[in-house]
Amino acid sequence: MKSVRVIAVEFIKSRAAYSSATARGLGAEMCKELKTTVLRLSPPTSNGPASLQEGQTDGAGILACTVKALKEGHIVGVPTDTIYGLACLAQNSVAVRNTYDIKGRNGHKPLAICVGEIQDIYKYCKVKVKKELLMDLLPGPVTLVFERSEALNTDLNPFTPLVGVRIPDHAFMRSLCQMCGEPLALTSANISSHTSTVEVHEFQELWPKLAVVVDGGPIGDQSRLGSTVVDLSVLDKYRIIRPGCALSATLDVLERKYGLSEDTGER
Repeated sequence: MKSVRVIAVEFIKSRAAYSSATARGLGAEMCKELKTTVLRLSPPTSNGPASLQEGQTDGAGILACTVKALKEGHIVGVPTDTIYGLACLAQNSVAVRNTYDIKGRNGHKPLAICVGEIQDIYKYCKVKVKKELLMDLLPGPVTLVFERSEALNTDLNPFTPLVGVRIPDHAFMRSLCQMCGEPLALTSANISSHTSTVEVHEFQELWPKLAVVVDGGPIGDQSRLGSTVVDLSVLDKYRIIRPGCALSATLDVLERKYGLSEDTGER
């Protein structure tokens, strides 16, 4: 796991008392409704992690705080390798419903799941491609759609037999999934139909409804395209659901290396 340092300064303050400019400058803040903890990840330096300063702790602290919130059934805001996301335990039906409510998301739009390791995919999905293909695309900015297995919560996307799965190329997210020991339901951190977010202050209106917000700083190239979503549920076929930010590289792997052909049939 990449080294991370955490600056975490917490206090309680009513929503009416703080401005967005003030909130952006805080390392951690408590929102009145849910006492939302906002924690900032400090990136490793080029020469390795610097000595810890007063008010800092190691990366295990922020992971433990976030895992605790998830295990208690809360929703958290997290950085990924593409955009910021909202996450909850996929096996917790109440948390899944609350995630839809927070976003104002259409109940017939699916949530993806996020896992920490490739072997975890096989527990929750019926995989019809070679493991080597998974290893070529993951971890990375790609969501792979497979037929769901019976192990996945039936209240998660009950309207479809399919599920999208991600392993973000992000050390914090992978460690978070591993520590939870079960998949996270993951969706973009924004009100539905609004622009995707690449900095935490951009979804600040959602903070009071979240238990923890992890500030990982500005994300990637800030393209806001999100992951490339590809359906691999049909043997030897692929179908692009969303072009996303990694379309060209994904097609190169699917077609050139593994000989999959595009599925043009109607579903």
